[in-house]
Amino acid sequence: METIGYAAFSASSDLKPYHFKRRVLRDNDVAIEILYSGICHSDLHTVKGDWGQQPYPLVPGHEIIGQVISVGKNVQKYKVGDKVAVGCMVDSCQCCDQCKQGEEQYCRNGLTLTYGAPDRITGEITQGGYAKHIVVREEFVLKVPSQLDLSRAAPILCAGITTFSPLKKWNVKKGTKVGVIGFGGLGHMAVKLAVAMEAEVTVITRSNSKQDVAKKLGAKDVLVTADMDAMEKSVAKFDLIIDTIPVKHDLNVYLPLLDIDGTLVIVGQLGAMDELNTSPLIMGRRRIAGSLIGGIKETQEVLDFCAKHNIYPECKLITPQEINDSYHHLEKGDVAYRFVIDMSKMSI
Repeated sequence: METIGYAAFSASSDLKPYHFKRRVLRDNDVAIEILYSGICHSDLHTVKGDWGQQPYPLVPGHEIIGQVISVGKNVQKYKVGDKVAVGCMVDSCQCCDQCKQGEEQYCRNGLTLTYGAPDRITGEITQGGYAKHIVVREEFVLKVPSQLDLSRAAPILCAGITTFSPLKKWNVKKGTKVGVIGFGGLGHMAVKLAVAMEAEVTVITRSNSKQDVAKKLGAKDVLVTADMDAMEKSVAKFDLIIDTIPVKHDLNVYLPLLDIDGTLVIVGQLGAMDELNTSPLIMGRRRIAGSLIGGIKETQEVLDFCAKHNIYPECKLITPQEINDSYHHLEKGDVAYRFVIDMSKMSI
């Protein structure tokens, strides 16, 4: 299938239009016309080579909303015209213990990422959602609930599942005291989801400039790390802290805020952190954990949860021609919403 996308051709160049072919449908494949594609901070990290050398040209994008235009002969769950979604992965071995329990993101034999990864069958590099079309194995296609606004749903496929998964894993419920570090694309979704779970949510940030927005989204409080009195009063306050900061930072600031047996879950930074002082961990039986997106079953669950509770990421709709400008804003860190590309503005 001939299609067009926006691709990075090197770590230092702007993304440019790129004509390429999607694979011919296999028997279990779904062909999708992409309607909306979210821009994730990890797209920026990837194309800039922050996480290692990439196989350019590379079409990013793993927050995909679209409609089915064709299906393979063995596809059972989808038909032409269905509104569907694709997230951060498009394949896994389907036979290991993790895949069998719906945790494909931890596949023992390696998941296949939506872009920049070798296809399990042909070895060709997968290309992502900044494009008009995509072809995906049926098992990795998700149903979009009819209640969801398609133009605002795309970031649920990454920002939503990335924060929903640890909230669920650590059994957040009514009265759980949850802190959210950082208030960007991931952070604001963590707040919305935790509030819907009836947790007591506090945004932990460097300044009080986002206080009004945080409380509008349902946060009970805003804790400013520069306020030493407030930090002292918040020692041992939280059962769970979701850390969404996407760059190297100092965890020692936050660990004393955890209650005994409390957990800080890292979902932002992938890589080195500042040197760690283990005293707060040992003295309070506190934990540091990490979490990688979620499985397909859980991703469907967060789509359904957001539809039920009318939860959407804060989005700004852009054209494909504005992709590079949005990347510049992400680099500066001056946005508290998610960019979503309207793919109807791209023509072959």
